[in-house]
Amino acid sequence: MADTSIGTPAQLRDPNYTPPLARAVPLGIQHVLAMFVSNVTPAIIVAGAAGFGFGSNSPDFPELLYLIQMSMLFAGVATLLQTITVGPVGAALPIVQGTSFAFLPIMIPLVAGKGVDGLAALFTGVIVGGLFHALLGTVIGRIRFALPPLVTGLVVTMIGLALVKVGIQYAAGGVPAKMSGAEEYGSLLNWSAALLVIFVTLGLKFFTKGMLSVSAVLIGLIVGYIYAILVGMLSLDAIAGSWGRSAAFALPQPFKYGFEFSGAAIIGFCLMAFISAIETVGDVSGITKGGAGREATDKEIAGATYADGVGTAIAGCFGAFPNTSFSQNVGLIAMTGIMSRHVVTIGALFLILCGLVPKVGGVIRTVPIEVLGGGVIVMFGMVVAAGISMLSDVDWNRRNMVIFAIALSVGLGLQLEPDAVKYLPDTLRILMTSGLLPAALIAIVLNLVLPEELTGESTEEVSGGLSGHGKGSLPGE
Repeated sequence: MADTSIGTPAQLRDPNYTPPLARAVPLGIQHVLAMFVSNVTPAIIVAGAAGFGFGSNSPDFPELLYLIQMSMLFAGVATLLQTITVGPVGAALPIVQGTSFAFLPIMIPLVAGKGVDGLAALFTGVIVGGLFHALLGTVIGRIRFALPPLVTGLVVTMIGLALVKVGIQYAAGGVPAKMSGAEEYGSLLNWSAALLVIFVTLGLKFFTKGMLSVSAVLIGLIVGYIYAILVGMLSLDAIAGSWGRSAAFALPQPFKYGFEFSGAAIIGFCLMAFISAIETVGDVSGITKGGAGREATDKEIAGATYADGVGTAIAGCFGAFPNTSFSQNVGLIAMTGIMSRHVVTIGALFLILCGLVPKVGGVIRTVPIEVLGGGVIVMFGMVVAAGISMLSDVDWNRRNMVIFAIALSVGLGLQLEPDAVKYLPDTLRILMTSGLLPAALIAIVLNLVLPEELTGESTEEVSGGLSGHGKGSLPGE
């Protein structure tokens, strides 16, 4: 519910209104707290996949600190592009940008087991993909027809399905522990930390309101962190050591990891830009409807897409991952009723400050992998749920059921059994085993070329007697 003591109802719906500073600062920090964990998690997961993440004992482990730092810094920079705008870049709306989960199924196979050496191709792909994403701003209104809820819901669902395995591995003790055959992998102690985070998160989500509910994952991780110290999973000496070894201030390093043109990286990031762009369109519409009670303008949608792409390209130059609008912050705007973009600008400045102080990342780096696993299970499960929610908008007629079935079977099957295409060239193999891109491509093409009508008899022989009871219109019913 909107707090009218901050301003009149008309002021609260105005993106250009600036609340009193004493109220605007905590409101801006609220936005950061709501997205903080989600924003730094991709860096931790990519480092883990590359082999220098938590528990790896890799000499490159300190690089994780830099990746965390850049995730915070350039989420703030990308958010400033949205709120302050630079020419046509930015929507001039309270849009919070952050590191996108959507690209993780592309990034993980790109860096798998390659260490820091795998980052050159990845970040080159981020830069090129970001520039391509920005170009989509010129045509975003004309390509939306090719990405209906059937396609976007399928892709978002598959993003979550591709990542839930990561959450379970983290909760059990992490991939390095699994690969080394460590006895503690899957132990009750490990799972107790993860489950505590899950239970605290669920408790706050369901039994509290306002900021406690919005920041449930972050608070759950803090409780899990304290628990890990109390039971001896994490020592105070380790925390103090990480804090002491981290600099008090550090600037980003341009092209720190070099360049390496990889066809798989460039194609993957460019294709996923379509999905990210449509997600941003939805978030912009959600902000204007929830905060101002109106539809988003074409200029706002184009500006938001430009900022997505430009912010991502700039981030890639300094070792940060693709940025996109964060949906949880859309919900926060609807909850507070405060549409001011200047509030989000304050949040962006706070993110930039955190990104320039490596000690913040130094503390994050000490979070036990099992504790993070509890939070990741919740977050990635919510990605699956979000995809299913998007699919609820689909008219589940026989035609759409067949399209979904084929795309899901191929995409999820390739994720689960990557060796099925091990003889393909490296570029094509990486794209295929992501699962996302073949599934999206199949769904888009079939949706565009298949006729609208399909009788029930046409699917009976492949449905195993399971016809479904969805609310979609079925021929003959």
